Amino acid sequence: MRILLAILLPVSAFSFALGLTQPLMRFERLYFLEDRPSLLEMIFELWRSGDAALAFIVGLFSVGFPAAKILLIHVVVLTGGQSRSLSLLSTVGKWSMLDVMLVALVLFAAKTSGLAAAAILPGLWFYAAATLSTALAAAMCSRSAR
Repeated sequence: MRILLAILLPVSAFSFALGLTQPLMRFERLYFLEDRPSLLEMIFELWRSGDAALAFIVGLFSVGFPAAKILLIHVVVLTGGQSRSLSLLSTVGKWSMLDVMLVALVLFAAKTSGLAAAAILPGLWFYAAATLSTALAAAMCSRSAR
């Protein structure tokens, strides 16, 4: 189980970083206009367009909590579950949600002008891989602490 955790932790951190910075979707409008925003670009665009509250919520739930969860899993593994980080990991894990990021994608698509066709790009797959590997690692940590 330690070997699997040793593999999952770098995979989740690496996938999370790529999921934040790589384009998530391609929006095509009028066959020649194209947008390829990353999650961070979407959050900054929401902020710039005056939707500061929405940008904060999306940033907190799609970037802040997942990053904290990955960090806490590392702390739990390094301390062997002997610190308060295991209970904090359980709390943070409940607030780290993929569905908020997906709602942000829909809102961003609706805010882009005109008729648009969308295609999934690698950033979304990296974000999904980070979410799944982090959830698996967290479950393994809580299971080994029992």
